Amino acid sequence: MSVRQTTADVVVVDYGLGNLRSVTRGLERAGADVTLSEDPAEFDAADGIVLPGVGAFSEGMDNAGPFREALVEQAEAGKPLFGICLGMQMLLTTSEEADHEGQGDAEGLDLIPGQNVRFSRDQTVPHMGWNELDVTRDHPLVEGVDGEHAYFVHSYYAVPDDENATVATTDYGTDFASIVANDAGNVFGTQFHPEKSGETGLRILRNYVDYCLDH
Repeated sequence: MSVRQTTADVVVVDYGLGNLRSVTRGLERAGADVTLSEDPAEFDAADGIVLPGVGAFSEGMDNAGPFREALVEQAEAGKPLFGICLGMQMLLTTSEEADHEGQGDAEGLDLIPGQNVRFSRDQTVPHMGWNELDVTRDHPLVEGVDGEHAYFVHSYYAVPDDENATVATTDYGTDFASIVANDAGNVFGTQFHPEKSGETGLRILRNYVDYCLDH
């Protein structure tokens, strides 16, 4: 009887923006062997890559510049790439945030075509606190989390060009995409922080580790 690999080697991208300690701790609890990396060359040997992020879109893309080419190459080669919060928004093509803040155009990774837009003035910004996940299509990341609650802190949300890229939605005056994925399924992101979302977040991180082991 063959012994299945039970620990995924996951690289967390350290580009100067992100809640690295809690993301690392959450992944380790989920069964990952985590490497914090400032070196894109370390992506090759990893089973999966996590792109965390807090802060502004344009600053995120500036900081992630040295990683851009390697992230796109790894994603296109099929490696599991998981963006968290700002990291999820960076998977898309553009964001209104850069223009809104007077920072001009900032180009995302364009791995999931679409735009990040600001919540309307009718809504309190940022959207902060616990809110419900409504899973809209199957994906390994969301197994067992439909109807559960996760922890959000954000003022912008993703609007993918292809509605099938939306894996789960959340209601905050409007139904927005709280989990997205590309067509191939290996690039995905959560607008919320799984590392701050209790058992629901841990389940998602475990689903991610399992996905890394299976691909």
